[in-house]
Amino acid sequence: MRRLPLKLLLATTLFAAACVTINVYFPAAQAERAADRIISDVWGTEPARREGEPQGRLHESDWGLEAVEAVRLASLSALDFLIPRAEAQADFDIETPEIRALTASMNARHRQLKPSYDSGAIGLTADGLVDIRDRNLVPLAERNTIRQLVDAENRDRNALYRAIAVANGRPEWEADIRKTFAQRWVGRAETGWWYRTTAGNWEQK
Repeated sequence: MRRLPLKLLLATTLFAAACVTINVYFPAAQAERAADRIISDVWGTEPARREGEPQGRLHESDWGLEAVEAVRLASLSALDFLIPRAEAQADFDIETPEIRALTASMNARHRQLKPSYDSGAIGLTADGLVDIRDRNLVPLAERNTIRQLVDAENRDRNALYRAIAVANGRPEWEADIRKTFAQRWVGRAETGWWYRTTAGNWEQK
């Protein structure tokens, strides 16, 4: 079997790598900015944070996730240097009617959910959703209502992640969008709120 000339082989490899890079590229920085805008709209005001803590920083116990993300972003930067990506400057589209409707629905519901965040009855999860952490902190007469609110919130959140991916023509990005939102919900949560780590443990900010 004849061997391909070295230059041709190299060119073919680079072309294939460029194609793969473009196909799998997820603009993490743009996704984070989009998530922050939507979270601000949903929660209504800028969340409280620890004195001296940079805006949006994850709790110390999340340093493992933060380090992994830092390594991933560094790897993407190195690939950008070797193989420029055509989509790198694209902004996320989060202004579709469906996304605006979901954001408005979640904002209206947040007024009812916030007391349960504050008390620790509910918390944020590692997959970008909300869950009941301690139902004993909810008066018996209100437990069914809180469960319905949590279920409705999760339906909207799932629909939101899917809608953002579709709006940007990349349905395959839904899992990455969910992961980005999960980190930003926790990063921007108020001090005292609870969140569940990827290990399944509840921790308090």
